[in-house]
Amino acid sequence: MEPLRTDEVVTHLVSRSVRLSAPPVSASLAAMQRPRALWTAPDEPTVVGGGVAVAVEADGPERLARVRRAATALFDGADVDAPDAARPRFFGGLAFHEEATGRDPWADFPAARFVVPEAQVVFDGDDAWLTVTAVGADADPEAVGDRLDEVRETLESLDDTPPEGPPGVSNRHRTTSVEAWHESVDAAVSRIRAGDLQKVVLAQALEVELDRPAAAPDLLARLGRTYPDCHRFLVEPNGGASFLGATPERLVSLRGREVETGALAGTTGRGDTDDEDEWLANELLGSEKDNHEHELVAETIREQLAPLSAEIRVGDRGIRKLATVQHLWTPIDATLERDEHVLSLVDALHPTPAVGGLPPEAALDVIRDTEPFDRGWYAAPVGWFDADGDGSFAVALRSAIVEETLATLFAGVGLVADSDPDAEWDEVQLKYRPVLDELERDD
Repeated sequence: MEPLRTDEVVTHLVSRSVRLSAPPVSASLAAMQRPRALWTAPDEPTVVGGGVAVAVEADGPERLARVRRAATALFDGADVDAPDAARPRFFGGLAFHEEATGRDPWADFPAARFVVPEAQVVFDGDDAWLTVTAVGADADPEAVGDRLDEVRETLESLDDTPPEGPPGVSNRHRTTSVEAWHESVDAAVSRIRAGDLQKVVLAQALEVELDRPAAAPDLLARLGRTYPDCHRFLVEPNGGASFLGATPERLVSLRGREVETGALAGTTGRGDTDDEDEWLANELLGSEKDNHEHELVAETIREQLAPLSAEIRVGDRGIRKLATVQHLWTPIDATLERDEHVLSLVDALHPTPAVGGLPPEAALDVIRDTEPFDRGWYAAPVGWFDADGDGSFAVALRSAIVEETLATLFAGVGLVADSDPDAEWDEVQLKYRPVLDELERDD
């Protein structure tokens, strides 16, 4: 269906839900009608979506406010018969910059797009719920109920088959050469030392040709085995290209007035032995450069939340260990002064200095002028929200856009006054590994 314009008001949404004998998550995703969605995060239900009941798109500096208004109007007139866990949700995200360029590989990804799936499955512990939604003047509860029975029968007949192995990589193309990277980092560091910037995050893209088409459900299942504590996501705006990843960085989650977020910045590798791993972690904790970069991120998040919050709580700085890297991590929680929509928090926090820089506008100008590729939705918010304005969003890192036998991977690093081009290059290569490892065959 055509996306809903944000100045339109649709008041007839019908949703019905039923409990399922829990089908396999990966098989459920594969069985869904395109475009599909997946969201799975620590301490949250896993959600799989397929098809489009309604889509909302917007661009420009007010894109999230416009999405919120359209979604609120839609939910206000909804006919929903579902338990809280199974209620319909909007899934989607936005481009890193306010406007979408339309450049490949992001041609089908607008500046902001959120979708209520036609079919949604919520996996919450041992429970699973299927929700079917229809939107429009002809949305009918009886027809929705019939479709609910049809989808339930399909899902409950699925077998739990293991994911296929990696498709294999036949060729690679870097959009940034080593020489160009050195020039870019040196130029950015010079601006930081001159006082024009405090920090800027520069990224690279790696185009990868595959031996066979990559199946998104299989790729996400493999990422889930290696990175069970990360946020995994899948977004398919038109059912063609798939944007997916396993990101360690939560942007924000909101339940009522309780906010969870945090600062994730400062990176090193993993050791081959426990002793080496511990040594690397201690080096990271003691690194003046990495702690300076990290504190810029943590302090900015506190400043961004302060106007909305009655109380902000900052936890102890520690190490977040993943399969290929470890990061400095500071948990940050808040209690809001008044009721807010999660999209308002997303708008306040994006882009954090962990993916943009400081001052924000100066850093964004450097990113636009320097990076020889379109970030698209890389390093931008992806997630979901519901009728109450609660929701959960991650920063789309450790990610790739995949279509047939072509995948484009993205990774970036934060630059401060004492950044070294060679060390930052090595860090980028480490950050490609989560997705690249699941595309390359062991042989």
